Amino acid sequence: MPDLTSPGGNLDPIERASADELHALQLERLRWSLRHAYASVPHYRAAFDAAGVHPDDCKDLADLAKYPLTSKADLRANYPFGMFAVPREQVVRVHASSGTTGRATVVGYTRDDIELWAAVMARSIRAAGGRPGHIIHNAYGYGLFTGGLGAHYGAEKLGCTVVPVSGGMTERQVTLIRDFRPDIIMVTPSYMLAIVDEMERQGDDPAASSLRFGIFGAEPWTNEMRAEMEARAGLDATDIYGLSEVIGPGVAQECVETKDGLHIWEDHFYPEVIDPLTGEALPDGEDGELVFTSLTKQAMPVIRYRTRDLTRLLPGTARTMRRMQKITGRTDDMIILRGVNLFPTQIEELIMGIPGLSPHFQLHLTREGRMDQLAVQVEHRPGTAGSAAEAGATLSARVKSTIGVTVTTEVLAPESIERSAGKMRRVVDHRPR
Repeated sequence: MPDLTSPGGNLDPIERASADELHALQLERLRWSLRHAYASVPHYRAAFDAAGVHPDDCKDLADLAKYPLTSKADLRANYPFGMFAVPREQVVRVHASSGTTGRATVVGYTRDDIELWAAVMARSIRAAGGRPGHIIHNAYGYGLFTGGLGAHYGAEKLGCTVVPVSGGMTERQVTLIRDFRPDIIMVTPSYMLAIVDEMERQGDDPAASSLRFGIFGAEPWTNEMRAEMEARAGLDATDIYGLSEVIGPGVAQECVETKDGLHIWEDHFYPEVIDPLTGEALPDGEDGELVFTSLTKQAMPVIRYRTRDLTRLLPGTARTMRRMQKITGRTDDMIILRGVNLFPTQIEELIMGIPGLSPHFQLHLTREGRMDQLAVQVEHRPGTAGSAAEAGATLSARVKSTIGVTVTTEVLAPESIERSAGKMRRVVDHRPR
């Protein structure tokens, strides 16, 4: 297996490499990963054989489209350790999803995988503005969720001081930020808003805190929310992307100097975008479902794994590697309301354009007879002109005019909507099963 680059004060050489150099490395690593998966994972051997392809059929990066897609259902069908490509004794750590919608998806790491994860996370933190010696307030959850430990190991790899706060205890989060004076916060964007609200409740000015950089991920969020967080908290906010099945956080990261989409660390994770209905690979620039193939993972390689996240691939700017546009939604949290596809991020974008509404909201789905109904519950922003009823009417009208569906809007008092220390539950489905 090829050596992994280590983080430092400057960019890794591969971040500045030419497209030809990057493609040559990707093809070498892709062929290794296909052979590794085929030889060591019964699921992949059976899937490749059924599709009539062999690892040796990969002569070019475009040949990857010949290989079968992998879904979360495949991982669950091989629960717990059936997707591992090394003996279980060589797996030094496992993480798992919550399993709230079925069996948990289990992922495993060798010692080299953990080192790789730390390296790409360190690269991500550095791209977001982090430097050795910075103090990082890590409010991602620790445990089976990959966020906390992924951020932790990456920050240490870069040479930062880590404050492993985890999620929850919002008052204490604010106290530690005030007392420890961290440079960087890593947290979900929805929980960052809760922390900022708590700072203001305690009489602090969030923009006067020590925080200079925020690295926010684990859920979709809009550029409008970025503008609000940067204005209120006085920091540079960047997006980080990852998912447990691919490695965890650190698959892609926005660069603080451009903030124009997330650069994918393509030397380790090869991206494709497919039509979510047909599975057909789409050219760069077209919207579709993001798919990843791991290039260097040992314990649990993934081949053409369907993320269910919707985005498009764009050329690199601050780095050679391609960018992915901020996630607009997921195929599995898409709401189809009277024939119209709707995502929570669309509602968030409209909310952020109405001064009387705060970014704290939930979407409630109900069914009356044969018709689905959508109610937006959103909090009133204190200290703004105009009534709550006027702000709600404005939102309903804008949803109708821009998205094309009729919704009801209920504007609630501040702090009425549940706060989450992890991923915010944006859609609450009350419809009968």
